[in-house]
Amino acid sequence: MTPLNSPLRATFLHLPGIGPTTEQNLWRQGVRDWGDLEKLERFPGISSGHLDKVKDEARQSEVAFQRGDPEYFARVLPSREHWRLYPDFRGRTAFLDIETTSFTPHYGIVTCVTVHGGGSTRTLVQGEDLEEIGSVLRPFALLVTFNGSQFDVPFLRAHFPQIRFPPAHADLRWLFHRQGLRGGLKSIEARLRLGDRSGVEGVDGLEAIHLWYQHCRGVAGALERLVAYNRADTVNLEPLMEYAVRRLTRTFSQ
Repeated sequence: MTPLNSPLRATFLHLPGIGPTTEQNLWRQGVRDWGDLEKLERFPGISSGHLDKVKDEARQSEVAFQRGDPEYFARVLPSREHWRLYPDFRGRTAFLDIETTSFTPHYGIVTCVTVHGGGSTRTLVQGEDLEEIGSVLRPFALLVTFNGSQFDVPFLRAHFPQIRFPPAHADLRWLFHRQGLRGGLKSIEARLRLGDRSGVEGVDGLEAIHLWYQHCRGVAGALERLVAYNRADTVNLEPLMEYAVRRLTRTFSQ
């Protein structure tokens, strides 16, 4: 089979009655996108009446795709498959990582947040401009984090209840878990030889907490080092996402 440029347009999981097995069977039979599906007159396991319903929903998907509507796909796709939006919404993807003073939102604060995407990288700092996080995220369609579904997103929601995140969210921790890659962000970076930690080698989440308190005591350079660490964590998510999506997309051709 030919490689896919758009795993999203090759997605059939969200169509009525289509599960992973039927989706894979469609790929094997050369049905590579919603246009191919439209041409089908019959398919094993799908009655003609039901096939008409499947085609109707596929047409709605095409309309949503053409208008660049991530809300539609975030709503109809299982959350674990939101990564499929990435190639088509790459320019509207926000890579995000936060630093905090605790590992639970009930006992700590957010010290800084970096958002990388759309051609820029911005770090927001507690006491300076962190309140702008909602407006910074507003233009984006897809959020990419590492363990963000368990940590970053709940932490930000606890401290900024009105925040609106991008409608779709891909958590790299679980995408890599599906590929047999387990461990923390830095260990996966090292195994894949991806990312750049120049200047912040050896810094971890615990030191990030110490750096914040040093900054509060007026220690010169502490905030700059904390920000550099947070930015490395965030910017490094982009090559990791590219890698993960390439690997996952190969399953469409098997």
